[in-house]
Amino acid sequence: MVVLSSARGILRFSKHKEFLCSKEWLPERGVVRWHVPTSFGSLKQSVPKLSRTHFLLRIAAANLLAFLMALAGPIEKIRASPQSNQNPPENLKQLSLEQLGNVEVTTVSKDPQQVQKTPAAVFVITQEDIRRSGATSIPEALRLAPGVEVARIDADHWSVAIRGFAGQFSKSLLVLIDGRSVYTPLFDGVYWDVQSVMLEDIERMEVIRGPGGTIWGANAVNGVINIITKSAKETQGALATLGGGNVDQGTSAVRYGGSAGKDFDYRIYGTGSLHGPEHHSNANRFDDFRMGQMGFRTDWKADHKNTLTVEGDIYGALSGESFLLATYSPPAEIVAVDKANVSGGNLLARWQHTTGEGSDIQIQAYFDRTNRQDLELGETRDTFDIDFVQHMSLHGSQELTWGLGARVSPSNFIPIAPTVNFLPNKQTDTIYSGFVQYELPLVRDRLTLTAGTKLEHNNFSGFDYQPSVRLLWAPTERQSFWFAVTRAVRTPSRIDDDVQFNIFVENTPTAPVYFEILGNPKEKAEQLIGYEAGYRAQVSRRLYLDFTGFYNSYRDLQSYGPLALAESNTPPPLRLLIVVPYANGIQGHTVGGEVAPNWSITHWWQLRGSYSFLHMGLEDKPGYTDTGGLLASYMGSSPRHVLGFQSLFNLPKHFELDETVRHSSALPAQIGLPGQVVRAYSTADVRLGWHAGGGLNFSVVGQNLLQPNHNEFGGDPGPLVGIKRALYAKITWTSDGK
Repeated sequence: MVVLSSARGILRFSKHKEFLCSKEWLPERGVVRWHVPTSFGSLKQSVPKLSRTHFLLRIAAANLLAFLMALAGPIEKIRASPQSNQNPPENLKQLSLEQLGNVEVTTVSKDPQQVQKTPAAVFVITQEDIRRSGATSIPEALRLAPGVEVARIDADHWSVAIRGFAGQFSKSLLVLIDGRSVYTPLFDGVYWDVQSVMLEDIERMEVIRGPGGTIWGANAVNGVINIITKSAKETQGALATLGGGNVDQGTSAVRYGGSAGKDFDYRIYGTGSLHGPEHHSNANRFDDFRMGQMGFRTDWKADHKNTLTVEGDIYGALSGESFLLATYSPPAEIVAVDKANVSGGNLLARWQHTTGEGSDIQIQAYFDRTNRQDLELGETRDTFDIDFVQHMSLHGSQELTWGLGARVSPSNFIPIAPTVNFLPNKQTDTIYSGFVQYELPLVRDRLTLTAGTKLEHNNFSGFDYQPSVRLLWAPTERQSFWFAVTRAVRTPSRIDDDVQFNIFVENTPTAPVYFEILGNPKEKAEQLIGYEAGYRAQVSRRLYLDFTGFYNSYRDLQSYGPLALAESNTPPPLRLLIVVPYANGIQGHTVGGEVAPNWSITHWWQLRGSYSFLHMGLEDKPGYTDTGGLLASYMGSSPRHVLGFQSLFNLPKHFELDETVRHSSALPAQIGLPGQVVRAYSTADVRLGWHAGGGLNFSVVGQNLLQPNHNEFGGDPGPLVGIKRALYAKITWTSDGK
């Protein structure tokens, strides 16, 4: 028996003495791990039993302790500025439930809209939410959003997905930082290890669950995440943080903001982090990580109609990783351990001109450079992007938004290992697009119809269109229903079209045998038609409820085509090849829902919850056969159930006690050694914070407290990596005394 596994989206190969008959879509480094019999017979999926959980009992004990602490003295009211009721909700600190529905988001339509009046499944993670969660990275903070599947692969690699198809590179998810796409065309997704933003500078994270292709274009298939940082005006003065623990061994950040005149504001910052390895039962502690980053932002208000923002970052990192690597001489397969050398930088400028009440023009342009190199491969990529958007308010509260965009991304692939190549090594990827969206109030302040489409051309799959129709019904000011039908596509990338990747099988008397994973230049874009419905309501002054249901229909999902035999002598020696080409051979649907209640019990105690359900029903298209168990891999890498619970206490003497509990069901496609699989797990985090005064804030955070370690996702060779129980402390100082 042989096992094909994919790292970074490419298949790899190893042998097992026992045949587990299952496949894993190791969205980990990239893609798939197949358990395939050497005869290429039928596969049989091995599904583990769900593990029992007792997290509700444990968290109840923690809540009781916090409640007794609260009774020890008078409860302190939530601190607020005397003008807090007059401040816009963009401040996003200590929001009431009424303010929560009035928060404005821009990711849905590239124009500010109140959450309550948005016909999409949108969730906002505020700066205060991030601080109270104790998160130390963007993926950790994203756990707060319902429907977002976040799993830690090892210390520096993550799987982040929305509504299925989980994997290290989040291929069906578009991620933006201040409107700048961080999606890489080499491997279909996001390098989560280097997506670093100073958490104290984040204003909010807008999470759109469901297709967003009409506005954002290709690859916004299952969702969009837009991380929006604070304006320079909101970060005046100095800030310094320092923290450390047993896993997050050292984190630090320094920022200074100032102004030159009343209309020009700026900030500069620098961050550094050192992360230790997670738990490895085989003592192969490869996944330590270190990173440094610095950057700036300026905001200039030229007059009451014109604003200009310029921002930029540079970074460097060493990212520990382990992967299987085939060699030709001698014919073999080894477990390679390496530190990927990663660096890059970006520069963004955005000009906004107000043309009238409710109307404006915005032009954004950015340059992004990435460098990544390890023992297997390397790539240098430059991306130039420009985007024009005009928003017009028309007669009778009608609104028209349209825009044009262009992206040019030349890249240079650096062959390092002879068994991995992308041909041609140098290529320029392009995207040219235009969109239009029209909002028509059918009944003023009650019923609104929104329709639009995105027209786009790329160098991989050519022309495509992504229309949507959305309807919002608000019977009262405190509740709304919405419905949407949307088409979205995921375009092929270099890993789909251009890869040549060899995986060692065995040595024979004639010649060594390898699998060759071969890109398909004729591969089509994956297609989605999504149907969504949602309901939001402020049930009472203290209870807010958000519910969404969806049905997604998929066509032309990536699979593997018919196998072929070949031989090669370039480079020597002679070898026999079992050629496995990419194809579009899978179709099917997903169905599910998300619910997120928010209950403000008193002014000092708040409870939040979330639950998401996902069912995936995929099958081979007529004329295709599931050669390597990809169906089991797709369907077995996202949890069927995800449950989250958060309790926030404001205690006397400026203390805070916050608890977070989460549960995830099993991932039968995520496999380590024979018999090892990611089972259902529950875990909890606890944070104790203290505002000491004088600008000093202290916090102690315990993470993953219910067991010494647990598995969340697969992908690395060998046994599954255990995510450790962790403890860290942090001190923050601000010059403004807050």
